[in-house]
Amino acid sequence: MSGLPPEILKKVKLLEISTRKIVNSIFAGQYHSAFKGQGMTFSEFREYVPGDDVRTISWPVTARTGKTFIKKFDEERELTLMLVVDVSNSLSFGSGEYFKGEIVTHLSALLGFAAAKNNDHVGLLLFSDQVEHFVPPKKGRGHIQRILRDLYFFKPKSRGTRISAAMDHLRGILKKRAMVFVFSDFQDASYSMALKTMSKKHDVVACVVEDPFELNLPNMGLVDLYDSESGESITVDSSSTAFRQAYAAQMRGIRAARERELRQSGADKIEVVSGADFVDPLITYFRRKNARR
Repeated sequence: MSGLPPEILKKVKLLEISTRKIVNSIFAGQYHSAFKGQGMTFSEFREYVPGDDVRTISWPVTARTGKTFIKKFDEERELTLMLVVDVSNSLSFGSGEYFKGEIVTHLSALLGFAAAKNNDHVGLLLFSDQVEHFVPPKKGRGHIQRILRDLYFFKPKSRGTRISAAMDHLRGILKKRAMVFVFSDFQDASYSMALKTMSKKHDVVACVVEDPFELNLPNMGLVDLYDSESGESITVDSSSTAFRQAYAAQMRGIRAARERELRQSGADKIEVVSGADFVDPLITYFRRKNARR
């Protein structure tokens, strides 16, 4: 990793600094309490006090000491967080301060450092219409920095999107239950079954990232619209009210199809719009998840 350009290393450092305050103040606690551990592990024997569950009494120790002792169990907090990130060309679009892909990197940093603070394993899978790159789950802040370097520096081989390819690959790798965050604009079709199958064993969260220009095209006169995944382009007159209305109707149809796919998948959903506060939807999701527990 030492051969990386200095600007990439600088970006990683600045991102770590910018996310540290959020992680240390409110986000890490929300993350910690939102997900259950893998079970309960024995901690120690403790003398019984009124109110303890009698089912936890250790009769061998009680008989040996002449005093009533119980087994104390702690929640096994060690978890695995998988960051599944769409690196197709459509994530390179952005009309504001950040491209959609940059927002995904910021959100990945928040989750990654929160997981590191909780001593969890974190892995990364980058996908387009194929699996592009995989980093096995490991612990530690240095590992999160490596993941962020990959998010900034990796150059995908393909331009398209196929979410099912990523899910099929992960199912063969993840042996224990994991938290799987899928970051994408979900410009894909027929992925609900892949997400649904994944959700049977793992906590799957679809984090939908979109840009305001993708929802409503502003009046900018003659503009070239470019499909970054197919490579096709067309010149349109955005000053035409009829065209903008037709464009908005088409985008509503695309969003409705996406909503159907996600609803059928049974996965949780977070919606993030670039230009707005993209941290708040993540925190809101964790608070909502905590309230359901």
